[in-house]
Amino acid sequence: MTNAQIIFNNSLSLMEQGILKGSGIMATVEDENGEKKQIELPETIHTYAAWKSIGYQVKKGQKAKAAFTIWKYTESKKQNDEEEAAGRMFMKLSHFFTADQVEKIA
Repeated sequence: MTNAQIIFNNSLSLMEQGILKGSGIMATVEDENGEKKQIELPETIHTYAAWKSIGYQVKKGQKAKAAFTIWKYTESKKQNDEEEAAGRMFMKLSHFFTADQVEKIA
């Protein structure tokens, strides 16, 4: 499962629990049985690093709305110029914030 799928599935679950709000955007999804249904998409959530990469800063004192594991990729350092860097993926607990918890970086 990709990070996008993990985040989407967890966002839907968090919205059902009342932790996240709906975005007002409707989408058609297909379940395992091939049945299609209309659902409201949850509000956007990102990690601290993802918000920072798009020009936002988490407001001081804000606590993450959710925490769940996603894939993280790391590259090991090259031993010498002839060697290729090897990478690995592992699951890491990440914390997620909503748009109302961030502010534009000045």
